[in-house]
Amino acid sequence: MAEKEMIFNVPLRKAKMVPRTRRANYAIKLLRAYISRHMKVPIENVWIDNQVNEAIWKRGIQKPPSKITVKAIKFEEEDTVEVLMPE
Repeated sequence: MAEKEMIFNVPLRKAKMVPRTRRANYAIKLLRAYISRHMKVPIENVWIDNQVNEAIWKRGIQKPPSKITVKAIKFEEEDTVEVLMPE
């Protein structure tokens, strides 16, 4: 099983431009699109770990972080990407 690991600093600033009640949801969509684009996989093949989700939702729906550092692991055989918090 060939794996490729990369660390990304994902900017989530565009989430501040949507209405307050949708910001954390939009931040998750931005993260998924960023990882999909940089790891060259379809957007539906990006799996986000629960710890990353909790880090974005930590301060509620109205105040997601402006950027987040994540580790992405690409599994070549399944053509999927797993997004985790770096150690």
